[in-house]
Amino acid sequence: MEKVIRLPKMTEYAHQLLGEILTEGDMAIDATCGNGHDTLFLAQRVGENGRIYAFDIQERAIRNTSERLERAGVRERVITILDSHAKMKEHISEEAKAIIFNLGYLPGGDKQVTTKAETTLAALKVSLELLQKGGLLLVVLYPGHEEGKVESDLLLSWAKGLESERYKVLRVDYLNLNNDPPYILAIYRVN
Repeated sequence: MEKVIRLPKMTEYAHQLLGEILTEGDMAIDATCGNGHDTLFLAQRVGENGRIYAFDIQERAIRNTSERLERAGVRERVITILDSHAKMKEHISEEAKAIIFNLGYLPGGDKQVTTKAETTLAALKVSLELLQKGGLLLVVLYPGHEEGKVESDLLLSWAKGLESERYKVLRVDYLNLNNDPPYILAIYRVN
């Protein structure tokens, strides 16, 4: 029987990449916790001795994330913060092994409330300051809606300008799908 390979969704692939870098006891950041899927993955990956900071500007997202973490029995590993991801340094002083942004709008929420290009760019710049050497910053982008397209264009331009001696930037996407499918920017800090 021929083996069939299923290529992953972008969020699944993001988790695969995070799984390669995160270990027990690490600290990671979910810059857009939404419904808590990424936060839960991070909390499970860093184990009992690890710590996760999870940000969102919507109370509903913080509540959804907290409930998901409670059900999984890992709530004590996560510090949820109702604030903009652009203000990460006001809440965190230690370096992170991994940081994930899952941009766009809250699934099941108000689609008019989306991440914005300018604040996301500011948050990414802060993220690079918090990212430790050998750390990974992942951004899942959704250019299929109006603000997502603006955000995608700005962030791609910014990422292309990062100094290659310090960062390696990878873009992962499906080239032949319709309707501007999501893609990943993976930024690895070399030194």
